[in-house]
Amino acid sequence: MSDEEHHFEAAADAGASKTYPQQAGTIRKNGYIVIKGRPCKVVEVSTSKTGKHGHAKCHFVAIDIFNGKKLEDIVPSSHNCDVPHVNRTDYQLIDISEDGFVSLLTDNGSTKDDLKLPTDDALLTQIKDGFAEGKDLVVSVMSAMGEEQICSLKDIGPKN
Repeated sequence: MSDEEHHFEAAADAGASKTYPQQAGTIRKNGYIVIKGRPCKVVEVSTSKTGKHGHAKCHFVAIDIFNGKKLEDIVPSSHNCDVPHVNRTDYQLIDISEDGFVSLLTDNGSTKDDLKLPTDDALLTQIKDGFAEGKDLVVSVMSAMGEEQICSLKDIGPKN
């Protein structure tokens, strides 16, 4: 045993991975996959049979969960693919600032002010109109691979 002390550099995060590996053959429709470094929701999976030499291949068609772009990938079914950790959290909407940021109330009573309004026009107008009418709104925020975006809206009734 050595008597030397080991010094470790302190990292900013806990080292939790943004993705986890999953065998390509086990990924199904409506699951998630990373294609070209982007977190995507799978909309179509087709599997080809093995050739004379080689693997069965999975053809994934998926849509980026943040920008809506369609991406495709072909992976041997026995190989591992990256699957993003996708979380959905509900927050109550407190305020909308002029510069396009929203102020949200978290479960522990603190505020979250670093999220922009969504780029989806239909959702954007629903949020702005509902807020202007004074309704109590709850927004769902989807987060994956270090990105966050408002993805849906619930009306929990008028403010008292």
